[in-house]
Order: sequence, then C-alpha cells, then structure tokens
Amino acid sequence: MNQLSLLFSGLLFGAGLVLSGMTDPAKVIGFLDVGGAWDPSLAFVMGGAVLVHATGRRLMRGARTPWFTGDFSAPLRTHIDRALVIGSALFGVGWALAGYCPGPALVALGSGSIGAISFVAFMLLGMLLYQVMHRRWGQRSPSRPGSEPPEADPLTLELDA
Repeated sequence: MNQLSLLFSGLLFGAGLVLSGMTDPAKVIGFLDVGGAWDPSLAFVMGGAVLVHATGRRLMRGARTPWFTGDFSAPLRTHIDRALVIGSALFGVGWALAGYCPGPALVALGSGSIGAISFVAFMLLGMLLYQVMHRRWGQRSPSRPGSEPPEADPLTLELDA
C-alpha cells in the first residue's frame, strides 16, 4: 500500500505541475518578473499549495502514525546556516534563469524538452559536485543525523522545532 500511495502522490503532483503551468519556463519567469510583464497567476498555485499543506498538517496533528508508513518524518536540522543561505540563493538564481525547479524539470523531461534535459543534467552535476566538495573538505553532509553546524558560523540561527 505504501508503494501505491507513493505512486499516486507522484502522479498527482506531476499532474498538478502540468495543469498549473509550472513546467513552462516562460510562465515561471513571467511570474518572477515583478518589474516587467508580471504574470501573477502562479500566486494562486502557491496559495492552493499552502491550503493543501495546511489541511494535511491539521489532519496530521491528531494522528499517532501515518496511514501508509511506520512514523512521521521531520527535518533533522532546525537552524539556518551559511550552507542553507548559499544553497537557497543558488536555487533561486537557477530558478529565475532557467524557469525550472527540480520537480517541474523532472516532469518536463517527459516532453523531451532540450531545456528540461539540460537543466536536469546540470542539476545532477551540481549534486555530484556538492558531494565531492563535502568529501574533499572532510565535512559530513548536513542532512545526516549527528552533523552539527560549525560553531563559528555567524549565519547560524536556531529555530524552534
């Protein structure tokens, strides 16, 4: 049942991305161009996503366990550090330049779009580069349990879990 729920969730997510226009880089770039020919239609997509998430979180509050797996998973990190800020900035710049973020780019691969293919190729290259850099510098991946932010990082900010 867990595998079926994952398949259904992925198909629903992909269909939502296609129907909302998130797989069209021109529409995304139009939304991000607030100083020019701004297209506010994706704001409704974000609003809908926030409503769905809020409903799910509300339903989750009363549940002891998820329906299709053993336990709830939550992010392991609760702080903002230099790596998060730099990674977020790179994500935003890439999204603005290419008009894709990872989910819509993977869905757009099905169309055979050269833009989606090249974006995903460079995204995978960036992920590989990240892993190589962390191995070379002897740092643990920040997403693994037990890894802590550097003590001297002035951009570290603890958040309530």
